[in-house]
Amino acid sequence: MQLPRADKTSGMPRSRVPAFRRIQGRLDQVKELINQQLTTPKDQAVGQLLDYMNARSGKMIRPGLVLLSADAVGKITNKHIRIAAIVEMIHNATLLHDDVIDQGHERRGLPTINRLWGNESAVILGDFLLSQVFKICADLEPKIISIIAATAARTCEGELRQIMERQNRRLSEPEYIDIITEKSAVFLSSCCRLGALLAKASKAEVESLARFGLNAGIAFQITDDLLDVTGDQNKTGKTGGKDADRSKLTLAVIHLLQAVAQKEKAKVYDKLNAVGKNKNALSEMLRFYGSLEYAHNRAQEYVARAVEALAEFAESDAKEALIETAKFMANRAV
Repeated sequence: MQLPRADKTSGMPRSRVPAFRRIQGRLDQVKELINQQLTTPKDQAVGQLLDYMNARSGKMIRPGLVLLSADAVGKITNKHIRIAAIVEMIHNATLLHDDVIDQGHERRGLPTINRLWGNESAVILGDFLLSQVFKICADLEPKIISIIAATAARTCEGELRQIMERQNRRLSEPEYIDIITEKSAVFLSSCCRLGALLAKASKAEVESLARFGLNAGIAFQITDDLLDVTGDQNKTGKTGGKDADRSKLTLAVIHLLQAVAQKEKAKVYDKLNAVGKNKNALSEMLRFYGSLEYAHNRAQEYVARAVEALAEFAESDAKEALIETAKFMANRAV
């Protein structure tokens, strides 16, 4: 497979994650490799859809973790570029499917694929991305393929469990953490693991980076759930209130249901049921009972655990970039 050169991507947008400035050239290579996978169809209509998909670049957190993990223990290679492209394509496929499930109308500041082309096109485009992933994975070593496949399966299991628990008003905090660990954090952990493995890191280094990614991933998802209620759609770039609209309990809501008196729970349920019409009312109640602060503090605790996982690593620019990334992921709701 011919990999792109970084100097061909000078016109690409810069990453929105400050710590990724260290690896921006490599991220440009990842973006170009993804673009190569999405510019092959002969049909003009399909090509138009893929061009629109190509133009919507996110924060590239998962590819960034692959590259920074490699940088922390060794050298970034062409294999890392390929793995980084794979994890981003898998992530983008899940977003396409999520937007259909959650009826999202905006993503990354632009109308979603399902809003412009319909649910069928969004689902099939997600499937197309996954099919391209299969092609790129074809000649990777079995151990790496196994990690990628297991990660994708666990992500789906986590999403399925969240769907099954939608109406469970008794969902506990440990159960919520288990769900977001499977649906989000395991993916980020695997990105760090893959980056370290391909850089020939020691077993201890691999496990430390995987633990870093897991805890940073939990912090990321807690924060993402906070933004669903409190975030400004003009700043977050995606449809807000989706979790509550789909009856998904988040950590802040779980805390709220435990904080209010029994007779007040009915009011909380009413606000949850009508959040799409009055998101501010739910946000105000979460703020009044300290639920937003509680969830933010819990996210910070997981960031601290992520940083602790790197305690044995020598000080370096790459290590500092990883720590900065974890803090960025958990401070987006501030």
